[in-house]
Amino acid sequence: MSNRTTKYQLKKPVSLERAYTIIKTPLVTEKTTMGSEHGHVTFRVALDASKAEIKSAVEQIFTVKVTAVNTSILKGKVKRFKNTVGKRIDVKKAVVTLAEGQTLDVTNS
Repeated sequence: MSNRTTKYQLKKPVSLERAYTIIKTPLVTEKTTMGSEHGHVTFRVALDASKAEIKSAVEQIFTVKVTAVNTSILKGKVKRFKNTVGKRIDVKKAVVTLAEGQTLDVTNS
């Protein structure tokens, strides 16, 4: 198996402005707080962000060491209101695994 610390590498680092556009909000739910016990932090991120960009953005903004990034795209539901049909937006979420000994508390921020 490959080394997890060098899995996602960028040729040049992400600018701080781009980093703040990649990381939108932390996702705080019952399931994500249980993951924080194991060093996982969940964020809503930009749809066009890659895993390497997400890793670089989290490391720059929060000054922590990231070992892995898992992403998933949640497709928006189709909703009805009277005779109007609408659609919720698509959301990309990223589960970031921190290195041993690293902590990040997004519930108090």
